[in-house]
Amino acid sequence: MGLRLKIIMNPSSGRELARANVEDTIAYLTSQRAIERADISYTAGPFDATRFAMNIRQEEYDIIMAVGGDGTVNEVVTGMMRGGIDLPLAIYTSGTVNDFATYMKLPSEPSDFARMLMAHKTVKVDCGKVNDRYFLNVLAGGLLSSVAYKVPSDLKTNLGPVAYWIEGLKEVNSIKKTIPLKLKTGSDEYDIDATMFLISNTRSVGGFKRLMLDADLHDGLLDVLVISKVSYMDAIPLLNKIALGEHLESDKVLYFQTSRLEMSTTSDKPVTLDIDGEEGPQLPAVIECIDSAITLVIPNEEELL
Repeated sequence: MGLRLKIIMNPSSGRELARANVEDTIAYLTSQRAIERADISYTAGPFDATRFAMNIRQEEYDIIMAVGGDGTVNEVVTGMMRGGIDLPLAIYTSGTVNDFATYMKLPSEPSDFARMLMAHKTVKVDCGKVNDRYFLNVLAGGLLSSVAYKVPSDLKTNLGPVAYWIEGLKEVNSIKKTIPLKLKTGSDEYDIDATMFLISNTRSVGGFKRLMLDADLHDGLLDVLVISKVSYMDAIPLLNKIALGEHLESDKVLYFQTSRLEMSTTSDKPVTLDIDGEEGPQLPAVIECIDSAITLVIPNEEELL
């Protein structure tokens, strides 16, 4: 008996390569007589993927396959969590930025991805929650955090990573602006003027592979990194330290782990959160780590050789 797949796809993600990759994956599975059915739902707007995932009849499928960038994956995860859908999740990246999939070393070639599905190796991973939204990788705020969701979809498709650099350059002049944050865990409280903040489930964020040095997808904790007010002169040395994984030595960096965080601000301007590259809620917010919430399909290296 072959695999029964529910595929949720953003068809415009990654210069429209998603459709071709999925077709090739299905063709490979068919050639191996390893597939029974593949039902595809195409997203056309915000929160379509969430709605599709929430309404899955899980007794009809073996695996949910999310096809797109970080935003599509985020919506699928949110739908699964809200709907209580307990099926393995396979992530096929086709977006411009794919932090989580890159960190997990998920395959991008159709034949490799098909073999990963056939091997059906899984692992339980933590999931972050902010108010009523969920995230697998990162929640962010402050400098540069709005870049991902401010870039128009057509520019992401046509320009790729260049589109993010263009939008990011517009934000650089805001480096002196800070957000007065109040952070509260079960045991500690912090008041800090933040240039930016990140709350992550993995070590890799925004291409920096060693940003969250203690992060672990299986520990039931989120890693919190806050950069306080920095000058232009401070910024370049701090970026160098981040690239080398030495930034925790800086007095401009606050870093800790927690399973629950209350975050608020005294700013008279709204502070909007970025969730896996998508626009999220505004502060105040309660952020939690849900231990072993998602069953993730991962590569079996022997199968990919």
